[in-house]
Amino acid sequence: MSRSDAVPVSTTGVKQPWDDRVRVVLEPGTRVEVRTGFDRSWAKGFVVLEETDDGYRIQRLSDGRHLPTVFSADRVRRERRDDTMWWI
Repeated sequence: MSRSDAVPVSTTGVKQPWDDRVRVVLEPGTRVEVRTGFDRSWAKGFVVLEETDDGYRIQRLSDGRHLPTVFSADRVRRERRDDTMWWI
C-alpha cells in the first residue's frame, strides 16, 4: 500500500484522521491532549506553552505546572470533544 492509499487511523473515542504529509502546528495557548507513557491513552487538561525544534513544551491546566520534558509532535494533539458526551 502506498502513502497515497493510506487509511485514516482513529484512536479510541476520538475520530482524528492521521496524515504524515501535513503537519499541524499547535500555537501557544492551544488546549491539547498528550499521549501517556503508561498505556498510550490520550490525557486531557494541557495547553501548549511553546513549539520547539524537538516538539512542544506543555503546561498542565489543573495546577499550572510546566511539564519538565518536550513532547514530540506525535505525542500531542489538539483537544477533541468526545462524541459520546453529547450533553456537554
